[in-house]
Amino acid sequence: MSHYMLEVCAANLRSAINAAQAGATRIELCSALPEGGLTPSPGVLTVCRALLPQLKINVMIRPRGGDFVYDKDDIACMLTDIKFAKAQGADGLVFGCLTTTGEIDLPTLELLMQASAPLPITFHRAFDLCRDPFLALEQLIEAKVTRVLTSGQAPQALLGAHLIARLQEKARGRIILMPGAGINAHNIIKLATLTHCQEFHLSAKKRQPSPMRYRKDKALLSGTYYIDEHEQDISDSMEIVAALQALNAGAIA
Repeated sequence: MSHYMLEVCAANLRSAINAAQAGATRIELCSALPEGGLTPSPGVLTVCRALLPQLKINVMIRPRGGDFVYDKDDIACMLTDIKFAKAQGADGLVFGCLTTTGEIDLPTLELLMQASAPLPITFHRAFDLCRDPFLALEQLIEAKVTRVLTSGQAPQALLGAHLIARLQEKARGRIILMPGAGINAHNIIKLATLTHCQEFHLSAKKRQPSPMRYRKDKALLSGTYYIDEHEQDISDSMEIVAALQALNAGAIA
């Protein structure tokens, strides 16, 4: 019988609370989902830890949007955020770093790993932008990274399931492969069957309308019509419950 773990990507405090109420045991706490997830604010992390003491919180360490090639100033920000997250009781940290040619930036990874010790580390979906995922996997294993979040270098994890399965086979239990991207209650067991992975990552997001009644739609703070300032993404408790039920049913089967 398999034992499955569900990690919820929570981009705000409400999503973290919803995840905990739905029965999730771990979240990845971040912000700015439209940018792929950035470091949560100090306030969100502090309040989240205080309100949800039993919930395992892995904290995203990503100082900006865009690529994963970091200069010394970016790294200084990341090291500062790591120190703060540890002081606030983070259970794990999430980051990734690449070179301009699509390899793991090993010197930067070493700096971040040293600062993060003894917390477990998830290397995030920067992995999906690596030139050679099998070489990258071995490098992360050697660096003692705990897990890799991956879609199998595809837009959605189900589409990348073949590569994830090959990586899982190559890992031989030396590192955790955690599929993420496009996972929901309807496809999670299929993905588990195809990849033989035991940890899964989903945002379970839904759109929550703003309570604002007065709206000035031409004054856009985001600078783009693709981000609706009168809605926000939150993790849906019902979707998380459904995914957990699907995993539990699959484990029993």
